[in-house]
Amino acid sequence: MPFRDEEDRPKEECGILGVYAPEQDAARVAFFGLFALQHRGQESTGIAVSDGSCVRMHKDMGLVANVFNEQILNTLPGHLAVGHNRYSTMGASVLRNAQPVYCQSLVGEIAVAHNGNLINARELRGELQDEGEQLDTTSDSELIARILVRHLQDGPEAAVREVMRRAKGAYSCTVLTPKAVIGFRDPLGIRPLTVGRMGETGYFMASESCAFGPVGATPDHELKPGEMAIIDASGLRLVQGAEAPRRAMCLFEFIYFARPDSRMYGELLYAVRERMGQQLAREHPADADIVVPVPDSGIPAALGFSEVSGLPYREGMIKSRYIHRTFISPDQRLRELGVKMKLTPLEEHIRGQRLVLVDDSIVRGTTTKKIVGLLFEAGAKEVHVRITAPPIRFPCFYGIDMASKGELAAAVMSLDELSNHVGATSLGFLSIEGAVAAAGQSKNDFCLACFNGDYPLAIPPDMSKHAFDEPPGMGQMAAVTHGQPRLLEPVE
Repeated sequence: MPFRDEEDRPKEECGILGVYAPEQDAARVAFFGLFALQHRGQESTGIAVSDGSCVRMHKDMGLVANVFNEQILNTLPGHLAVGHNRYSTMGASVLRNAQPVYCQSLVGEIAVAHNGNLINARELRGELQDEGEQLDTTSDSELIARILVRHLQDGPEAAVREVMRRAKGAYSCTVLTPKAVIGFRDPLGIRPLTVGRMGETGYFMASESCAFGPVGATPDHELKPGEMAIIDASGLRLVQGAEAPRRAMCLFEFIYFARPDSRMYGELLYAVRERMGQQLAREHPADADIVVPVPDSGIPAALGFSEVSGLPYREGMIKSRYIHRTFISPDQRLRELGVKMKLTPLEEHIRGQRLVLVDDSIVRGTTTKKIVGLLFEAGAKEVHVRITAPPIRFPCFYGIDMASKGELAAAVMSLDELSNHVGATSLGFLSIEGAVAAAGQSKNDFCLACFNGDYPLAIPPDMSKHAFDEPPGMGQMAAVTHGQPRLLEPVE
């Protein structure tokens, strides 16, 4: 298994994109777009392309820059593409679950990239198998692809509407057919998707607007809940595929997941996070000397906290930006070093100082405890921890890989107990109301389930990330490369 760092923060979801580029190499556009979305998933990546008649695909485990090179991109000709960066939220992190998902339909080959989780995956999987479908993966994303291929002969609108009728949960998807690229969001819009122009004749869509600039595209429209975008030779058309009862985008996109240079609900997320820090300073002031961020996600909020509190902002730690997910497991001694492999304290800034430490979230509390300990070791007199996310007390079932409720520190400890657990001088969390106000919206515009337990869609009791995974050693696993099945040895 690849070594996963032990940060106790919510893990990324997935990054998806779609390309329609009559005058460009779509695979190359997709490569740079996925590179800009790498923060959303680092387990596997893939690109599927079409030249108008044939769909080709390459996907593998690892980071974008490790999976694709010039030689591979040259084997992916075409002007249409979809791409995917994966962090597994349902189905094990193995090659057969890498995306895009490839299927054959009556109207030709398709490839599907999915961000989110289906909460009725177990039920839907059983229904499709009863209807004669032979499933190749243990991912809920394949269920969406199988529904699409059964109905594409009726047109893309009908096929997507059928997905929206049968699939329950969170999903933003991009779909490649031989002649079109399709994007759509679930009726609550839990996961993001934006579409825009690229050059005179091209179009681009992606999970975040930060992916548009690197490929020379301009974001124009955040898809509405239940809306689909269909792009083909006739241009772009937007179609409402299902009634949208409300907006319920994940608030963690605003707090942590999305890059700070992305826009969602029309708001620049860097500015939102600054406002969260400002409000945090109002709700939880601290008698301290300096404000220190946990890099990099805590920087905008720390600047906002500094502005309102009047305390000077100082960098207290330097983050190594060259540490990524690795398939080489560290030995026990290096594993125990944990945070020290990523963060180096600036002792001259810290020694003898009372710090306000600003971070985005606490899940289990283990990483916060290590960071606080690191700062005290570097000579800090006090460490007042301030968190821009409200206390996380409930697990997510809509596409965030998060601990079970019994592992969530704020669910099993009081504020004082949690403060003692992480070793802080004091601890304060931003309120739900403060976080929502900083995002410039109302509470009804967000999914807040991990904070207040109010799930916008009822959660079945049998939900599990690995609900369909076979035990290890169950034989060879199938994957698709360049449109042809190939057999792989089991990935342990």
